[in-house]
Amino acid sequence: MAVSDAGRSLFARPSTFVTSATSLEGLPDPGVPEVAFAGRSNCGKSSLINALTGRRSLARTSRTPGRTRAINVFSLDGRMHLVDLPGYGYAAAGKAEIAGWTRAVDDYLALRPVLRRVFLLLDARRGITDRDRATFDSLDTAGVAWQAVLTKSDKVKGTGIDDVAGKVEKELRQRPAAVQGILITSARKGRGIDDLRSAIAVIAS
Repeated sequence: MAVSDAGRSLFARPSTFVTSATSLEGLPDPGVPEVAFAGRSNCGKSSLINALTGRRSLARTSRTPGRTRAINVFSLDGRMHLVDLPGYGYAAAGKAEIAGWTRAVDDYLALRPVLRRVFLLLDARRGITDRDRATFDSLDTAGVAWQAVLTKSDKVKGTGIDDVAGKVEKELRQRPAAVQGILITSARKGRGIDDLRSAIAVIAS
C-alpha cells in the first residue's frame, strides 16, 4: 500500500474523544503509539486535528487564545492516539492555571513512553517566534523527535509561504531532534492534510 493510501486508510477509521487530562496520571494506559500537536495559542491545533479526521467538532476550536486547557486525547480506532496539547503564549487564564497546564505538558513531553513524535505547529503568518525557539530547545534537550508544521498557509499571499518555509527549514537544520522536511497546511483549504496523514501513518505502522 502506498504511503498516501495508508494515510487515507488510517484516517478513514472511526475517531473518538478519549479523555481530557491535567496530569500524566489522568492519561490512558500507554498501550498504543501517540503523536502530539503543540504550538502557540491559537495556532490552529484543534482545527488541524478536525481536518485530519474529517470531523468538524472532534476537537473544540475557538477564536479565544488558550481555550485548550488540558491534554486532550483522541483515538484512531484504537490504533493510535492524537494528542492536542494546550498552547503556549498568551491565554485568557490566570497565572496559576497556566502554570498547571504548562507543567503537565512538560511532564508529558519528557516522560510519556509511547510518544513517537511532536508536530510543532507554526502560524505561517508569524513564522518562528522566540517562544517557539524555547520549545525547540526543550524538545531537543529531551530528545523528543519533532516536526514543524506551518498552519494557516491560506492566509499568506502569493509566494510568501515559500519564503516563510525556506526560513523555517534553514533554522531547523541546526536542531538535533527536528525531523527534516516541514509540512505546509491549511485546515480551511485542505492543503497538506494528506501529507500529514501519510506522515502519521508511517509512525503508526
